[in-house]
Formats: sequence, structure tokens, C-alpha cells
Amino acid sequence: MNCPTHGPTVAQVPWARHGAGHTRSFDDQCAWLVTHTPKSTVSALMRIAWRSVGSIVSRVVADGRAAHDPFDGLARIGIDEISYKKGHRYLTIVVDHDTGRLVWAAIGRDKDTLRGFFDLLGAERSARIRLVSADAAEWIGEVVRERAKNATLCIDSFHVVSWATEALDNSAGRSGTRRGRLACAAMRRS
Repeated sequence: MNCPTHGPTVAQVPWARHGAGHTRSFDDQCAWLVTHTPKSTVSALMRIAWRSVGSIVSRVVADGRAAHDPFDGLARIGIDEISYKKGHRYLTIVVDHDTGRLVWAAIGRDKDTLRGFFDLLGAERSARIRLVSADAAEWIGEVVRERAKNATLCIDSFHVVSWATEALDNSAGRSGTRRGRLACAAMRRS
């Protein structure tokens, strides 16, 4: 219905998101497909424009974020950095050990980047964190001790196994990395 003064009347319908030209089911299907295939494939399969796929993903993600706070109930987290592309470009990531979900990621690998996570989390929720697993990066340890004062900081299992394997290789006379030799020396001292 068009109002002569105000223009078209927009009514919310239960089967579509606001601003969508598709049903919720169609949007959800496209968003699910994007998690498994490239946008160009979804565009061809669903017979919609490549830009429409991006808009659909944005709407579905916004709905998910509005319905669920990824920081709610965090108690045991893992922090690590991963490289992407060439040239030492890194993302700092935080995962929830209880759900196995990625809860936060940002470009960078330093104290300020990780402080950004704790700023979003807030002081009250940071105080509820009980366990943080990470590699032995000093910058992670410093920020965790500064911002999550009630948390126990421990080395993640991947690095424990990796360093122990390197230490065993070193003790067997095989060459290892500097980090492995340092871990072996630390184990001998304790």
C-alpha cells in the first residue's frame, strides 16, 4: 500500500528479515552454503548475484550476533596467533574451550591487539575467566595477568607435545629447534 504523503508502507513479516528480498529459509540456506563453498559457487547454485550472497551473509550474521553474545559465560579460553598470507601477517584468535567456538579474532600479534579483546569483554567478564591456554608468548602472558587476574595461565597441549617431542629428539642426539632446546633445558632444571 502506498501512502500519497509518506510513500510505501513497509510491514514486517515473520518469514523474512528486514530489508531482505528473500525468505529466512533462503537466507539461511545461502549462509550455510557459504560456510562450505565460495560465494561465486553459491551465487551460481542459488541463481542470485554475488553481491546478494554477501548481503545475505551480513543479515544472517547480524541476526546471530543479536541473538547470542559470544562472550557470555566465558570461563576457559584459548589464545593463539595464526599467520595468513605471506610476510608475517598474523591474526590473534580467542576460542571458548567449553563450546569449541571461535569467539574473537583481530589482525595483529601484540599486546594492544589482545587488549582489544579484553576491552570488549569488559572488567566484570574478564574477572570470570578461570583458565587461559596459550603458547609461551610473553605478550600473551603479560596481558592475561594484567586483565584476567583470576585466571590460571597454562601452556596449550599442542605446544607441550611439540616441545616435549623436540626435547626427546634433542636427548636422542637429533637436531631440534632453539625453542625445543630451551624447553628441554627448562625441564631439566625443574
